[in-house]
Amino acid sequence: MAWRSPTRRAVIALSALAVGAAALTTTGSALSPQTPRAQTADELLRQMTLEQKVGQLFVTYAYGRTADTPDPVNREEFGVDTPAQVVEKYHLGGIIHFTWSNSLYDPKQIAELSNGLQTAATNSGARVPLLISTDQEQGQVTRITEPATQLPGNMALGAGRDPVAAERSAAITGQELRAMGLNMNFAPSGDVNVNPANPVIGVRSFSSDPALAAQFTAAQVRGYEDAQPAGEGVSASVKHFPGHGDTSTDSHTALPVIEHDRQQWEQLDAPPFKEAIAAGTDSVMSAHIVVPKLDDSGRPATLAPNVLTGMLRQELGYRGVVFTDSLQMEGVRQQFPDAEIPVLALQAGADVMLMPQNLQAAIDGVIAAVRDGRLTEQRIDESVRRVLELKEHRGVLANPFVDVAKVDSVVGSREHLDEAQRITDRTTTLLRNDAALPLKSPGSVFVTGASEKGTRALSDSVRARGPRSSALATDLQPTPEQIGQAVEQAKGSDVAVVLTSAAWNPDNASQLDLVRALQQTGKPVIAVATRDPYDAAHADVPAWIASYSDKPVAMESVAKVLFGETTPAGKLPVPVPEPGKPGTDRYPFGFGLGW
Repeated sequence: MAWRSPTRRAVIALSALAVGAAALTTTGSALSPQTPRAQTADELLRQMTLEQKVGQLFVTYAYGRTADTPDPVNREEFGVDTPAQVVEKYHLGGIIHFTWSNSLYDPKQIAELSNGLQTAATNSGARVPLLISTDQEQGQVTRITEPATQLPGNMALGAGRDPVAAERSAAITGQELRAMGLNMNFAPSGDVNVNPANPVIGVRSFSSDPALAAQFTAAQVRGYEDAQPAGEGVSASVKHFPGHGDTSTDSHTALPVIEHDRQQWEQLDAPPFKEAIAAGTDSVMSAHIVVPKLDDSGRPATLAPNVLTGMLRQELGYRGVVFTDSLQMEGVRQQFPDAEIPVLALQAGADVMLMPQNLQAAIDGVIAAVRDGRLTEQRIDESVRRVLELKEHRGVLANPFVDVAKVDSVVGSREHLDEAQRITDRTTTLLRNDAALPLKSPGSVFVTGASEKGTRALSDSVRARGPRSSALATDLQPTPEQIGQAVEQAKGSDVAVVLTSAAWNPDNASQLDLVRALQQTGKPVIAVATRDPYDAAHADVPAWIASYSDKPVAMESVAKVLFGETTPAGKLPVPVPEPGKPGTDRYPFGFGLGW
């Protein structure tokens, strides 16, 4: 991959790279005068031991709200007490933040955590700053919630049909992540969701149309990486190569097999990755899927040389960093021991191992493979050099720290929130309207369905417009008792709005029982598909809306449509198939009503 013009930070880094932090100011915004200065990526590489090099090829999580917070799970999994000690012990190349490991609710806390981890990295071992990452795809996969700006996910953006909005969405997300000390985002998903039964991609995909998915994937790469002012963006990671869109199996729990042949792959799966590479994506993430018509090894793509080296590097010409998907997923752990998986991934062409099941065993396995000749140190150097060059290019080596005092002026700023609402308003898609919308001055509106946050947010938005409103959240599989309670509350309201979430999935069929029971009350029923739009083919109600999300920003957009404040502008980025009739669509690609 050809790097784009370097940012100002990267230019500074070529002559003087900050890789240590003996002390920080109280805000963590500046290096001390005594901080040692280092050299270029190549010079850093020559100074590193084998153990330090191998550490650069691993990214994992650690438990604790701060870098120095002890947690017994760290001791259990890593043999040390704090996140900082995990970084120091293993010479890690990166850390990934999660709410379940780091309580990601306070932007300043996240920034202080990031600064603390960078201090640990730059004061120990090879003194190389970290890649600090998360999966902030927006929509269904959002690791950092409010007060960070919440934006539409991929399928919603695809419905909006505005690549500029997709780019701005990524730019806002990237700017806020960078303000909190994160410099990499494992997004966007470039998977083309051609299988409506896909349980793991679905609404995380921009579209079932390869051209549309490719256009929006490239737009988001540019948004993440080229954010202004220069140097304030984050590295993107396009996933999941060679394409995870046509499967009905979740690679978190099993090993999917995708039967696309060469022509199908080139037409359906490859375009988003080609466009992402052309846009200069800093990294690509592999998929734990088997593609037997493209590779006869029987291994998941993450461990297949024909896929990562042959297809990605040689055919598509990709020269950047290749990350594996999480090595804790069953899709990659079924065939080989945990210590062997990273060795095979490196042999296949991967550079960085994400979240191995046993970090110590994984690192020991790679070092042993070098010492017994299965991997050469030259091969290790190739991947380490790519990682260091990415850090250099992204400005991480020059200044890995952020100013905590400035976080609140960036994260969840009024400007970002207002733009997020404008973008979201253009994504809401109206699929059916039997003269039910806009609502005509209802006295009361009852909101129910499979989302506590969504039902509460929509009810609040309705109430802000005058009508009385109450909310009742059910489970993804509502019980008969919950359905009965919803029916009783609906009887006392003028209109019932029901939120569905993957009701097309047979496991969630009782959501459809809820919809039917509400219809039997005789009250007007409006249904909102808050995940995949496929739900709209499974129940006939007076009005169907696809919001693609249950977040408050999406529910505010739904309320605007309910009351006729905006015209629904979204167009389906996927077809909605007719249940039980293969090849027939209830709502075709591009469908969307207005008024």
